[in-house]
Amino acid sequence: MTQGVPAHTPEEDKGGLRTALAGLTTRGRSFLAAGIAAAICAYVLGQSDLLRVGLLLAVLPLVCATVLYRTRYRVAGSRRLSPGRVPAGSEARVHLRMDNVSRLPTGLLMLQDRVPYVLGPRPRFVLDRVEAGGRREVSYRVRSDLRGRYPLGPLQLRLTDPFGMCELTRSFSTYDTLTVIPHVEPLPPVRLSGEAKGYGDGRQRALALAGEDDVIPRGYRHGDDLRRVHWRLTARYGELMVRREEQPQRSRCTVFLDTRGLAFQGAGPDSAFEWAVSGAASTLVHMLERGFSVRLLTDTGSSVPAEGADGFAGASQESADAAGLMMDTLAVIDHSDGAGLSRAYDVLRGGNEGLLVAFFGDLDEEQATVVAKMRQRSGGAVAFLLDSESWVREAADVPGPLDKSEERLRMLREAGWTALKVPRGVGLADLWRQADRQRMGIGAGSGTEGRS
Repeated sequence: MTQGVPAHTPEEDKGGLRTALAGLTTRGRSFLAAGIAAAICAYVLGQSDLLRVGLLLAVLPLVCATVLYRTRYRVAGSRRLSPGRVPAGSEARVHLRMDNVSRLPTGLLMLQDRVPYVLGPRPRFVLDRVEAGGRREVSYRVRSDLRGRYPLGPLQLRLTDPFGMCELTRSFSTYDTLTVIPHVEPLPPVRLSGEAKGYGDGRQRALALAGEDDVIPRGYRHGDDLRRVHWRLTARYGELMVRREEQPQRSRCTVFLDTRGLAFQGAGPDSAFEWAVSGAASTLVHMLERGFSVRLLTDTGSSVPAEGADGFAGASQESADAAGLMMDTLAVIDHSDGAGLSRAYDVLRGGNEGLLVAFFGDLDEEQATVVAKMRQRSGGAVAFLLDSESWVREAADVPGPLDKSEERLRMLREAGWTALKVPRGVGLADLWRQADRQRMGIGAGSGTEGRS
């Protein structure tokens, strides 16, 4: 929630009559001009009655502007987003609340919130008289098909007099940010190679030493087996202590996203790059839900999150927080200026990465060789190759040259990757199942990889 500032502050009094006159509406300026013209004509013609009419017309907008400017009521505003993070194509509701914190009732208020054009038209509301200590609540919806971070605000409040002669605008000082994350597609729970460590379908347990000096104790929790109570430590600490006899090891998954600008063609929500970003987001959420320690890696060598063991979202970090951090990163990620994947390979070369799920753009022979080496440091590797040229060609429905991506797929598969080509319009869930079937076929043919 964002708290606003008073609609009228003492600092604004320094503008004096100049600020008040600047707020005259077309009606107020017309009255003022007609009054001055009538006064001049009355002076020239010597008509005293016309002079009184002219003075009345000229004074009325000035009085309205002065009274409106000197009004001492104060209005506070707040904004609440529901929710503050939404997938692309979904709607978020913005709730605005105005509180009259002064002892005087307000006049007619016109409320306007500033929003980027991609979120829709600028919302405007007219609020009737707000009693002293009263409040008014309004709301509007925003929607964007493009991911990103969009500022909302500052909130503007327009004050007007009952005659419509003057209109003053007050701006609140704070704003909120709406985060539009990539679209997340639910994925089926298939068994990919490299998943067998930790949570999921296969689980390994690290048994703690059971000796009296080496036992790992913790406080008793509701539902613990009483047979695990360590009585000697209970007597020492004065509370029930139990043996923590086994520690679950979280398996790892690295989601790699190729962001090189030269590897993707086209732009917009239906481009190949946006599909890759959405695919990476779907994979991150899916693996976190299955209990994996996950990180996001790009071709620049940067990984998210940076904390934890080797940059992974460890057991001490909540999955929801890790997902939010990586989703915020994907919401604003853009093309990089790099030409190669060597930086990412150096990061992967540091140790066993568990399962590696990668989304690549166009690969030349040199970069395909680097990608083939990445497989050596992972327990399992799945690659989705997006031939962005074919995406642009299909969108334009223009025949193009012979597809060369099959050669890259063959190189990756020979290196041990489960590699699939991503045609335009295919969902990640279908490719996810296809990857599982391809892995099973490789295992059946070679006898080296079985079902995890």
